[in-house]
Amino acid sequence: MNKAVIVEAKRTPIGRKSKMLQDYQPERLMAPILSYLSKDITHYIEDAIIGNVVGPGGNIGRLSALEAGLPLSIPGMTIDRQCSAGLEAIRTACYYIQGGAGSCYLAGGVESASTSPFPTRARFAPDSIGDPDMGIAAENVAKKYHITREMQDEYALLSHERSWDAFNKGHFNSEIIAIDEHDKDEVFNQRRDMSRMMNRAKAIFVKENGTVTTTNSCAINDGASAVVVMEEKLAHKLHYKPVLRFIDSYVTGIHPHFPAISPVSAIQELITRNDLTIKDIDLFEINEAFAVKIVACAQELHIPYDRINVSGGALTIGHPYGASGALLVTRLFHEVQRRPTCKYVIAAIGSGGGIGLATLFEVI
Repeated sequence: MNKAVIVEAKRTPIGRKSKMLQDYQPERLMAPILSYLSKDITHYIEDAIIGNVVGPGGNIGRLSALEAGLPLSIPGMTIDRQCSAGLEAIRTACYYIQGGAGSCYLAGGVESASTSPFPTRARFAPDSIGDPDMGIAAENVAKKYHITREMQDEYALLSHERSWDAFNKGHFNSEIIAIDEHDKDEVFNQRRDMSRMMNRAKAIFVKENGTVTTTNSCAINDGASAVVVMEEKLAHKLHYKPVLRFIDSYVTGIHPHFPAISPVSAIQELITRNDLTIKDIDLFEINEAFAVKIVACAQELHIPYDRINVSGGALTIGHPYGASGALLVTRLFHEVQRRPTCKYVIAAIGSGGGIGLATLFEVI
């Protein structure tokens, strides 16, 4: 079987909906990433596989490739698996390489919530099952798994502190491709007293005994991220230094009322079928749509916080739906280069409708 490796990974700065990047359609967010990643290798690229969730519809993969000035022969494809879309794009490219369909792909995700033409979200489940909003679903997980507001606020504050620490150390600089004059995540324009804000925040989805607040939830955001996935022998031929080797992935479905817990079963199956344990995984990147997701996943899988989202995540920087899964892999790509003892890492995400997706990489 061919081996798929990640040889480069980049992202845009992340902006808040209707703010810093509000005038950029999704193809304009993705184009600078694709242009950078494809430099000197356009002859080898088989396709650009891009995740996107909230529009405007059409083939954003093709549109982004054309916007980036890539050769007309690179067709472009768009994937929608809700918040898992960007990670699904990367795993799809890895499987194509393993199966011999091609040897080089651009893969990732993009979201422009600011320019989306859709006033409401798509449906996650039929009426016969029930289709709760994500905040209500997060409260469902908090209740079922006995996750208190205090536990959520504690993790959210930790995530904010980690993000700011990583920003101040310049760790995000290697990840980001500037969009015009925008070269840093919008959240880092001003530091706020998150501890005070958390104490004052009120529950926003369930008024009585609610635990999910604006400060232990992510924002709605714009941004893009993508990676170069290559067959390992080609990577060496082209003098790339592979960083992550794709080992396996697993996607699963659970009840749509509890999507925040969906990464658990995906991660469990992934490590079991690869004869690993949780202790064998050095770093986890799990999307922080809600603090309750990370608290519940850590609790159920017995993962210590010092191995989850070590440079913060979506609770601070934001959650541009279709891009978020690719952001996880981009973060791992750069994080392991600062941590030479890492051997195995996992990126995982849960999506509306009760979908959990996890990918396992070996650090080269």
